[in-house]
Amino acid sequence: MRIFLKRWLLPIFGSALALYLVFALYGSLDFALFLQGLRGANMFWIAILAATILLEQLMSGWKWRQILFDVKPVGTLRLTGALLAGYGANVLVPLGISPLVRAWLVARLDRLKMATVLATAIIARFLDGVVFALFAGAVAAAGQIPQIEGDLRLGLSVAGLLNLMLFGSLLWVLFRFRASLLSEDPLVCRLFDWAAARIGADGAYLRTALGEGIVWPQARARRIAAIAAAIAGKLVATTHFLWAGLAVGVVLSAWDYLFLMVFAGFAMVLGRFVRIPASFVFGAGFALKVLGVPDETALLMILFNYVLTILLVVGIGLTVLWQSGIDIRRARAEAEAANGKT
Repeated sequence: MRIFLKRWLLPIFGSALALYLVFALYGSLDFALFLQGLRGANMFWIAILAATILLEQLMSGWKWRQILFDVKPVGTLRLTGALLAGYGANVLVPLGISPLVRAWLVARLDRLKMATVLATAIIARFLDGVVFALFAGAVAAAGQIPQIEGDLRLGLSVAGLLNLMLFGSLLWVLFRFRASLLSEDPLVCRLFDWAAARIGADGAYLRTALGEGIVWPQARARRIAAIAAAIAGKLVATTHFLWAGLAVGVVLSAWDYLFLMVFAGFAMVLGRFVRIPASFVFGAGFALKVLGVPDETALLMILFNYVLTILLVVGIGLTVLWQSGIDIRRARAEAEAANGKT
């Protein structure tokens, strides 16, 4: 029953909801006008959009390098490639295995423990969550939010606060229990070893490996660089709709682009929980609609972002996977088998 729910019921529900949202957002779309806008799109700005999509990933790789540096200095390009490979694996095996793939690749290439690398990747992800929450708070506090039915400002404020509390708490828990994992604290170690045994892992080895990866840069410059990279990555992501809009003749205010980034980001997170395919499309579509952008132009802006991201991020990620010698069919079968057991 549980496998049926995960594999069939939730995806079917998500797909049905996706169709409904597409109809609700673009049921009156003028297809001729849409095609006219597509033919007239400025390729220069689309090229800039493609470059900033890759730049955002490069900033993520650089941020990960700062956190991983005290464990072992690893090149930014190698870490960026691992990030992209994780996205590619997630498309082939949609079971949330991207962090494992990234950690496995870096650990294999640089002779590190996979759990150690995974811990640093998790810290980088949690840092992103904290920074995103701060952006959401800034938009809710000072942004020019469109007036629609319901209190959108309050909703963004609450969502941002919950996001900040969640990721801030997770970071605190990681560093709070790091010493316990390494110092053989009786209670914590017994609980951890019991949980590890449930998945067939060596608890003592896993504890040590994870503890070694729960690090924060010792050098002040690297601490600042990690935070700056997380902020810069979000700012670069904010410009994606700027370039897509310029390609079709749309210019919005700076706060509007921040609102788009935050709202579409929350829509993606929500979509992962309820299994809505392409939730970014619906979140961004709703945000552009309330900003007064015509449906045909809004859909073009969204598709430029979405399609280029798939082609570049996932395409390069799959190439990295192929060059790494991963047997995709075997990886998918093993992941689905493991998912069924859990």
